[in-house]
Order: sequence, then C-alpha cells, then structure tokens
Amino acid sequence: MSEKNISMAVIRRLPKYYRYLKELLDKDIHRISSKELSNITGFTASQIRQDLNNFGGFGQQGYGYKVSALYDEIGIILGLNKVYTAIVIGAGNLGQAIGNYAGFKNSAFNIKALFDSNKDIIGKNIREFEVLDSKNIKDFIKENNVDIAILCIPKDGAQEIANEIVEAGIKGIWNFAPTDLEVPDNVVVENVNITESLFTLSYLINENN
Repeated sequence: MSEKNISMAVIRRLPKYYRYLKELLDKDIHRISSKELSNITGFTASQIRQDLNNFGGFGQQGYGYKVSALYDEIGIILGLNKVYTAIVIGAGNLGQAIGNYAGFKNSAFNIKALFDSNKDIIGKNIREFEVLDSKNIKDFIKENNVDIAILCIPKDGAQEIANEIVEAGIKGIWNFAPTDLEVPDNVVVENVNITESLFTLSYLINENN
C-alpha cells in the first residue's frame, strides 16, 4: 500500500511507537507483544496491529515483535535512515531554543545555520552557530543543499520568506509562524501553532471539569 493512501492519524502515531521502542531497546528488552506495546503507548493492541499492517507485517503470532527490527523499520518508514540538512529562520527566543536543542545531534536532522534580519542579533553566536543575515538565505540554501527550513518568525513577512526559500529549493518547512503558508504541492509544511495547542488544552481542562 502506498503511503499516500495511509491516513495522517496513522502516520502521526508512528513517531510515538518509534520513541517507545527506543526506550525498550535502552532497557535491553528485545521482544514485545502488541498487548504489551498497548500498555506502554495507550493505543489498543488492535489499533497497533492495524497501524503496522499498513506497512507490511512485522510481527509473528505467538511471538510478538522483535523490538530492534520494528524500531529500524519504523525509522525507515519515517525517513530517519537519511540525514536532512536544516536551517532556522528567526533567531529570537524560540529560534534560539531550537538551535540549542541537543536532541537534534542524535537525530536525522542536521541544523546548519540560524538566520535573522535583526542587526542587533546578526553576528552573535548561538551554541556553535553564528547568526547569519537573512539576506543571504537563498544563496546558503542553494550552496548547502538545505532540505528543511524551521520558520520561527512573526506572521508578518512569513509568506514572503516562504516564497524565497521555496524558490531556493527548500523541500519542507517546519512552520512556527502563526499563519497558514501557501506553497507548491511538492513542498511539505508541518504547522506547529503553540497558541492553538494551548487553546486545545484549555478546552480539554474545561471539559474535564
């Protein structure tokens, strides 16, 4: 089955499986059943089997799943067997936090540079990065074959920047700007709206009460 026919709900559960399988490997656990994985992830055993069957059968009846093999397979499905070059656009508090996040060093995402248009920030060092001038983004993307742009800028100007980086060859945008971007069909945008997420939390708290 083509991944294009698989629902986003299934795809968004895969990173959680991947994370928990890594924790099992760290605990030297090499085999697990769908029921045991259900207890860990909070998804039903049936849901787990259905999700994984979208990509082929990975388990054996009466044996369960080999943790290392399933971890590797999900990593391949997620594309984590490749290395992606990324840049951060916007070196304010959020951009700096992402640039400082040590977890990227152990992942498939290699942040190459931070950019900003603020003259007071340009030239300063964030971890091992010197903040570069946003005027040079397009050349940097082309010269370094950058795959992903992490957008940490205000709403105003976000679409203009998106147009520039798409023209330069960006394949994906991790968008923290509070706006919906218009991009060609061959460019992927993953929106992370912090305020909307907080509003959802507010709703759920009120529902529980």
